[in-house]
Amino acid sequence: MNIVITGSGKGIGKGLAEKFASSENQVFLCSRTEEDLINITKEVNKRNPGAVIKFLVVDLSRKEEVLRFTDWIAAQGVTVDILINNAGQFIPGSVYNEEEGTLEKMIEINLYSAYHITRALLPEMMSRKKGHIFNICSIASLQAYHNGGSYSISKFALMGFSKNLREEMKPYNIKVTSVYPGATLTPTWEGADLDPGRILEVSDIVDMIYTASQLSPQACVEDLLIRPQLGDLP
Repeated sequence: MNIVITGSGKGIGKGLAEKFASSENQVFLCSRTEEDLINITKEVNKRNPGAVIKFLVVDLSRKEEVLRFTDWIAAQGVTVDILINNAGQFIPGSVYNEEEGTLEKMIEINLYSAYHITRALLPEMMSRKKGHIFNICSIASLQAYHNGGSYSISKFALMGFSKNLREEMKPYNIKVTSVYPGATLTPTWEGADLDPGRILEVSDIVDMIYTASQLSPQACVEDLLIRPQLGDLP
């Protein structure tokens, strides 16, 4: 299968790239940092010499870059089976005191990137009546929390986009899954003083997404909510 994964240089995106590439799929990746993409390609090919990984360095907060990425995918001459909209950014703060322009930044990368990529890749999926789209939302999509600010606003919007898309794609047999990870040990938490028992592993999220992608054609996991066993971090 052909898998497109955005924001795949680190964290969950990197884990997803490693998981799908190791299963003899062809994966198409993007990130803003070329070094990350080169490193993941080397790591995967070392463990699995037969893996086919292609990547493009793009900034998905800019629409023209989003379309450059989707044009590049189209130029590969492949049909996309799975799209994972994982690209995102977290800027902490509150509505009343966050830096001017934070909302625009969060909406551009956390919502608009998924919207524009999906719109570009959907026509081919719809014509085949086949495909699966995963939107990596957040527990911040479900409940406001301290210091969430515009990040949480953008993730609520991504959830709305995902749920709306799910209804629209039913007649075309295209699956849409909204993923709501709790606190996960990614670079976002670097430097934080955390109890390892209170935070999810990247593999927890990756394994659940992969499993959801392997179900029969008539089964769709609509919402995938994963929290630490002891609940959200305070």
